Amino acid sequence: MDRIANFLFEVGMLKRTPRTGWQFLGSGQESVAEHIFRTTMIAYVLAQLDGSVDAGRVVRLALFHDLPEGRTGDLNYMNQKYVQMDETRAVADMTEGLLFGGEITALLEEFRAQATPEAVLARDADHLEMLLALKEHHDVGNRNAEEWIPFSLRRLKTDVARDLAQRILEGNSSAWWFDKDSDWWVRGGKE
Repeated sequence: MDRIANFLFEVGMLKRTPRTGWQFLGSGQESVAEHIFRTTMIAYVLAQLDGSVDAGRVVRLALFHDLPEGRTGDLNYMNQKYVQMDETRAVADMTEGLLFGGEITALLEEFRAQATPEAVLARDADHLEMLLALKEHHDVGNRNAEEWIPFSLRRLKTDVARDLAQRILEGNSSAWWFDKDSDWWVRGGKE
């Protein structure tokens, strides 16, 4: 049980590990844990829309896809030009002695190999999470986000992810809560 407790403390590091690419965009910040959460929700949605994959597996792949970053940190695209991450060693050290360590290792290997439809969908979920964030930044005025969007789109591999991406880009990130056709924004909850 001590090993499991330590693993769960380690998972908590993801809440304090920043996603570093936002420094180049000039706005925004998030932790790796925040990114993983929305990626996992997107993975669930993509699996449901696809209908031919093991949805639970897609969700687990997304849930664990950036777990090693608690040890390695988040290496953005610029960092990756110069720094070689030893993710295999990080995963081995992280999962050593865990009853379920073999499953985590296998999921991370499957995600990296991109050889199953589930892994491809999970990676698309990862890229769609970035696209959603870029759209949110664009919608509040960050012009740099617009330059990044085409690269995010080019990373998508599945039709279902590309279709969802188009809807994301055609919409407004505030539309889910801001109904401009409602008098609510004039009167509020008052009669």
